[in-house]
Amino acid sequence: MSARDEILARIHEALGRDSVEPSRPLGAHPQEATPESGPAPAGYRTDSGLGEDALVELLVDRLEDYKARVEVVPRSEVAAAIRTRLEGKEFVAPEGFPAEWLDPSLAERAVRDSREAPLAVVRLDGLDAVVTSSAVSIAETGTIVLDGSPDQGRRAISLVPDHHVCVVPVGTIVGIVPEGFARLDVTRPLTLISGPSATSDIELERVEGVHGPRTLDVIIAR
Repeated sequence: MSARDEILARIHEALGRDSVEPSRPLGAHPQEATPESGPAPAGYRTDSGLGEDALVELLVDRLEDYKARVEVVPRSEVAAAIRTRLEGKEFVAPEGFPAEWLDPSLAERAVRDSREAPLAVVRLDGLDAVVTSSAVSIAETGTIVLDGSPDQGRRAISLVPDHHVCVVPVGTIVGIVPEGFARLDVTRPLTLISGPSATSDIELERVEGVHGPRTLDVIIAR
């Protein structure tokens, strides 16, 4: 008996089993074909069942708990809310960011970034802020997901500047993780954001801005 077989035998004994199949050489196959496995049963929730008001309330609570600054505004007031947060700042916006969300004074000052004409990291690092939209937000975990669509831009622009202003259309909010990933194309470059970038040192002291923006402003557009 090999050392591996002895270890497995002890495990089986502890589990109350009588025997263990001897180990096979690497690459060998069992004599009898195992039955094909079907889809695993989904024994988990796939829908939160929450209405729009409850979803917004839960998402706001989670984001604020993560130290994000959150405001819920009508869609017609998104531009004004963004202007308040970016007043006097040099910022980057993805090429596909909705024009109606930037008032003319901000649009003139926006530094544009696209996959065809990407800004250098050094240039991004010199900017004060970034403004993007978002693909999906998961209320239960307080997670905002960017998927690299034109209104969200390249991953780099949401990670390098120190201040991120993110617009969350209310129709993109879901309750739980399975709902969120059901709406996403997982082959896209996904960025998951749960509050400002933060970590804790060995004494559990919170440090912000370690691997992304230290300030996160979320504007929920209803």
